[in-house]
Amino acid sequence: MLSTHWRIVALFFTHALAAGAIHTRIPDLQELIGLSDAQLGLVLMGQPLGALSMFLFSSAIIERFGPRLMILVLLPGVVVTAALASVLLHPLALFVLLAVNGIGFSLTNIAMNVEADRVEAASGARVMNTCHGAWSLGFLLTALLGAALRGLHVSPAIHLWGLAPILIALIFVVVLPMPAMPPRAHADGTAKKLAWPTWATMGLVAFGLGAGLTEGAARAWSIILLRDSFDVAPFIESLALPALLVAMTTGRLLADRYIDRFGPVLVARSLSALAMTSMLVIVLAPQAWLALLGFLGLGVGICVLYPLMLSAAARLGDRPASQNVAATTLIFQIVNLGAPVLIGGVAESFGVRMAFAGLIPLLALTFVMAGRLRSEED
Repeated sequence: MLSTHWRIVALFFTHALAAGAIHTRIPDLQELIGLSDAQLGLVLMGQPLGALSMFLFSSAIIERFGPRLMILVLLPGVVVTAALASVLLHPLALFVLLAVNGIGFSLTNIAMNVEADRVEAASGARVMNTCHGAWSLGFLLTALLGAALRGLHVSPAIHLWGLAPILIALIFVVVLPMPAMPPRAHADGTAKKLAWPTWATMGLVAFGLGAGLTEGAARAWSIILLRDSFDVAPFIESLALPALLVAMTTGRLLADRYIDRFGPVLVARSLSALAMTSMLVIVLAPQAWLALLGFLGLGVGICVLYPLMLSAAARLGDRPASQNVAATTLIFQIVNLGAPVLIGGVAESFGVRMAFAGLIPLLALTFVMAGRLRSEED
């Protein structure tokens, strides 16, 4: 079981390496294609739109073929579509590639979270937050690499195509030896093929939405915020995303002991309060170093809120975990579909700072809805 734990953790790490590289090059792709902030927001809709098209069916697909096969087939496609985005420099091409990338990302993301929950159910030990910590560590490493290559003026094409064969080989090394874990027990013996949302999953989305959208916005717009707000070198601009990810990674890797001690509700409320405070620092920062400090605090604040939402969904027990994870993610992606356009429109009209300020009410909703996690304490 110890070997199984480390292999699922390694899978999350590998998934982040495969999915994360393109995010550090979004500002460069924006300039190469010649997109305004509002146009970039429209193009970025491709990824959630692609993901949304599959969520209702994702549970049936995963239950039919198994999480391992889904990851082996689709995760290399995520790597290839990211690389193609660096050479097919057209708004429509980028939109389509992001949509295909979103399909692969979403299905593999649900599959590996379902597999992590199966490991938890079989072992009786928490591993979900550690898995997401490993994911953040992988994303951090790929973000630091992207920052360094941007500082050295290496083109996105050389960066992404150079990584592709290494990442695909790593996927097979990690995933091929994975054992098949039994599904978590559930009450519904005749579960439906479509992962329709329920009131329980909608309540969990209300809890996790603020953290999820904040993380997504920071990935896409944090570098742009420093670029547009301060006169600093490109390397300093690129540190915004690593600052967030350093804090998220550390928090997730250490979180399980505090959740076991204090419970998910108290931890979630404390962290969401920190996230709101840190977002205010980012919005009001007069200097770049203070904004970077705000991203560090924000990373700690949101570090385990999204994993807690997914873990609580998988543990509901009313139907297969894959259905509840898929349904929860479906609602999240429906909202997330319009988020890039909204953030881009606000950034175009009022600046990127105000776009980040608009996320504070959603973080407040996370604080209020943390009580939905009480079922996980039972």
